[in-house]
Amino acid sequence: MEKSKKALPIMLATALATTPFVIAPQSASAITDISIDPDDDEAGESTKYTIEFTLEEDLKSGDKIYVKFPKQFDIDSDIDEDDIDADFKVKEVSFSGREITIKVGEKLEADDEISFDITDGITNPDDKGTYSIEIRTSNESKETEDVKITSGSSSNSGSKKGSSDDYSVDIDDTTEKKETQYEIGPIKLDDKLVKGDWITVTFPSSDMLPSKISKDDVDINEYEPDSVSVSGKKVEIKVPSKVDGKKELTLKFYKSAGIKNPSAGDKYTIDVKWDGVTYQSEKFDIKKSGSSSSSSTASDFTVSLSDSSAGARTSYTFEADFGKTELKADSEVIIEFPSSDMIPGYLNPDDFRINGKTVRKVGSSGNKISLTTPYNFSSSKTVKVDIDFNAWITNPKSAGDYTLKMTVDGKTATSKTFRINGAGAVTPTPTPTPTPTTPGTTAPANNSTATITLTNTAVGKQTGVNIAVKAFGAPLVKQRDFIEVVFPVGYKVPAYIAPASVSVNGVAASFVAVRGQNVLVYPAQDIAAGTGANIVIGAAANIVNPAAKNTYTINVFSSEEKGLLFGRAVGVGVPQPAQPAQPAPQPAPQQPQQPQQPQTAVPANAALFKVNNKSFTLHGKVYPLQEAPYLANGNTTMVPAQFFKEAMALTTQWNNQTVAIIKGRTVVRFTVDSNKAYVGSQEFTLPAPVALKNGMPMVPIRFVTDNLGYKVGWDAKTSSVFVYQ
Repeated sequence: MEKSKKALPIMLATALATTPFVIAPQSASAITDISIDPDDDEAGESTKYTIEFTLEEDLKSGDKIYVKFPKQFDIDSDIDEDDIDADFKVKEVSFSGREITIKVGEKLEADDEISFDITDGITNPDDKGTYSIEIRTSNESKETEDVKITSGSSSNSGSKKGSSDDYSVDIDDTTEKKETQYEIGPIKLDDKLVKGDWITVTFPSSDMLPSKISKDDVDINEYEPDSVSVSGKKVEIKVPSKVDGKKELTLKFYKSAGIKNPSAGDKYTIDVKWDGVTYQSEKFDIKKSGSSSSSSTASDFTVSLSDSSAGARTSYTFEADFGKTELKADSEVIIEFPSSDMIPGYLNPDDFRINGKTVRKVGSSGNKISLTTPYNFSSSKTVKVDIDFNAWITNPKSAGDYTLKMTVDGKTATSKTFRINGAGAVTPTPTPTPTPTTPGTTAPANNSTATITLTNTAVGKQTGVNIAVKAFGAPLVKQRDFIEVVFPVGYKVPAYIAPASVSVNGVAASFVAVRGQNVLVYPAQDIAAGTGANIVIGAAANIVNPAAKNTYTINVFSSEEKGLLFGRAVGVGVPQPAQPAQPAPQPAPQQPQQPQQPQTAVPANAALFKVNNKSFTLHGKVYPLQEAPYLANGNTTMVPAQFFKEAMALTTQWNNQTVAIIKGRTVVRFTVDSNKAYVGSQEFTLPAPVALKNGMPMVPIRFVTDNLGYKVGWDAKTSSVFVYQ
């Protein structure tokens, strides 16, 4: 045994002595666990790519990660750091040949899981198939991962293309290389806009953009941005204070901005990036110069007006055939008017009908109105829209020829031109549509024991709200009528509340609308007169308590009854107060009352202000006003429209032309520079015309308080006017 053990080394040594000495090659480590996922796997689509893998070797700051695409992919040559969203610091990004190079800005260690998105600049091959993408680093050899590109949109269930979240791009002239106006949106954002932050708009190519765009040539939600800059194919827009807190975004680039259309023969999209989220538009076409093709896909239609005078209030009727496209129940029709100043600040669904049926809801953004068909709507390829005289749509202010656009399921029809006549033209006298009788009961239901409680009374915290209505004086019809909950100034009410987060008698609401501080709850079931309801607004609705300790009053209304149902005080940061019965509200007078005698005792729920002072006081706290109240004609107190919304918690909508103040079903309307006002359809003459000061309409306060059941008094101690109910 000993002998055999010694023989083996001798034989091995002999073999080594007669064999050439070769050094085994040392190969670089290979990255592992590679995953490459396109956001859209359709052929020819521009999309985001998510790349993940695990490092086998350390990377130090300055080392590089390489991603190489096959020649069939279209890669933008100006791809840069803004197009990479990584979970590590990116120092620099470059592109050469088919390869994107990412320079790392921090140390990454072996076994680290690396993840980054190429958010823009990658377009899939035009042909379906399987393609290999290479990944390597400065310290590791290349590895490949296959990506399957399909030819149909149904192949990728995770695709967001064509979803209801896509937004439109409206172009005045779709001819290639033409300098024209672009309107983008409206876009429903995941997070609210923040003053001073930047929005990034990515156009299809840098050739479309000038080297510089003036902020005067751009609108963001109809306001001028704080700043605009251009870099390559991207436009950066700084959010102004006037749109701070909005969750919907519309951008307009006027023709004077100098943006030119790309070449014809392709389908394009525009990306808008806000707060780390990229929103992609619907596809749009550009036509060749001299082409007679139109972006409209439905037949032209005729627009009928009850008054064709410039600037006149009028009714509208029009009908279009959308061919193979059908409008269905609970679907949206978008109507684009020539200008935004034609549309009032408040729209009532009762004033709009589609194929003879009252719409379920109506909304507006800029010069567009969106109408939602009711649940019992019968599918139809022909769409007829009737807009009542009482909707307060007005004609363009200048005489000329105009068109409307109507969009159903992405298909757009453009009307034939209709003529607006100048001043002095002989036009038919408008016949207003009869206004429904204002609902109400002679014996309001007793809600003396009704209650309102919070699920969380901590200051500045998200809370749920439980409301127990003991009885309604008039019946509520499901999906048509609503319960209105008015939160006082200090509460943060989101712009959108999901119906699933609100219930009426244990059933999720059919729809929830938000108007400033007011939440409108549409029940999914009928509620009979004389019966009550339990309304639960869950914490998921994201209503936030005020930041100051105090007692606040929440009021409840019904769309079918005059005045307040009841109001209850709730404690925030203090013990929940007792909830005494409220006196039955007095019905609103039919015309302005004479001023009441001044009072010296100031009610606890009164809002106080001083003439020529830019603030008001509520519950002992001072809030700013954009413009100071003042006296017109020596005896008429004018206050900013803002006061009715923030101090009196009334639904108030305004722009540079109109003001609408709403309480329950009563709407008071004003026109800037006019001494005429309307309560419902009844016209009144004001003691002084509504004036516009620095973009804020100033309104005679006494006319509003007298017609909505409020009282006005004088506090000699502080030299303040106070308003209360």
